[in-house]
Amino acid sequence: MSASNNRAARPFTVPPFTVDGGVALVTGAAMGMGRLYALRAAREGAAVVILWDVDADALARTAAEVAALGARAIPRTVDLADRAAIADAAREARTEGPLALLVNNAGIVRGAYFWDHAPDRDIALTMDINALAPMYVTLEFLPDMMADAGRPRRILNVASAAGTVSNPRMSVYAASKWAVIGWSDSLRLELEQQGYGHLKVTTFCPSYISTGMFEGARGPLLTPLMTPEDAVDRAWRATAAGQPQLIAPAMAKLGKVLKGILPVRAWDFVGGKVFGIYTTMDRFTGRPAAAASSDTAGSR
Repeated sequence: MSASNNRAARPFTVPPFTVDGGVALVTGAAMGMGRLYALRAAREGAAVVILWDVDADALARTAAEVAALGARAIPRTVDLADRAAIADAAREARTEGPLALLVNNAGIVRGAYFWDHAPDRDIALTMDINALAPMYVTLEFLPDMMADAGRPRRILNVASAAGTVSNPRMSVYAASKWAVIGWSDSLRLELEQQGYGHLKVTTFCPSYISTGMFEGARGPLLTPLMTPEDAVDRAWRATAAGQPQLIAPAMAKLGKVLKGILPVRAWDFVGGKVFGIYTTMDRFTGRPAAAASSDTAGSR
C-alpha cells in the first residue's frame, strides 16, 4: 500500500455518512455486540454485510437474521489469531468492493492475575485477537477505502475503558486495549493529516457491557452495566458522526480524566477506594470457554 501522496491540500465537502447500498464487515459477528452491529448495518440499508467469526453455527444464525432484513449476508469462519486466515478471507471479501464500514469488534478476555496467565493460551492469544487482528484486518481493506472517495467511509475500532485505567485481574486485556486505542487514534490522525476526509476512524471505549463476556464483574461506582443495545447504538451514532473517540458511560470518561490529573497514589485511592474500580473483577467468571472467543463486549 502506498499512501505517500499528501492530499491535505485538496479539501472537499464530504456528505453525511450512510451505509445504505454499501458493504459492511463486522468481526466477532456471531453473537453479542457483533451480531447487533451486523443487524444495524442491515437495517440501515447495507447491500452486503460480511460476517467474520470462529463460531460457524452462531454465525449462520446471525447471517439468517441479516438476510431477513434484506441485506446479502456473507458469513465466513475466520480465526483472527491467524494472519494467513485473515488475508485469505480478506481476498474474498474485497471482491464485493471497498467497504463503507469496517467494525473491528472481535475480542476475548482472560480475567486473572498476571502470573496466572499462560504464555500462549492467554497472553499471546489475547494480544493476537484484541490488538493485532484489528491492525491486520484494517490493513487488508484500508487501501481500497482510502482510494475510493466516492462516498463517506468509516472504521469503528472497539477498544475498552480498560485501555484508559489500570485494573487488577485485567493486565493483559488492558494492555491489548491500550494498544488498540493508541493505534486507532494514530490511524485517525494519519488519515486526517494526509487529506482522506471521506474516511474517518472512531475508537469506542465502553465500560462493562452485559453480553456475558464479563459475567460476574460489577461496574464501578455509579457505572451500571450497559446493555449491548445501548452500547451499539451509541457507538453507531458516534461512528456515523465521525467522532474520534467515545468513552461510555460518563463515569468511565471521568475516571480517565481524574487518572490523568491526579498523582498515582491519589488516583489509587480515588479509583480503588472511592470508585471501586480495582475490585470490579473479583467475582469475574466470564463466558463458558466454548463461547469465549465468539464475542466481544469491548469493555473492562
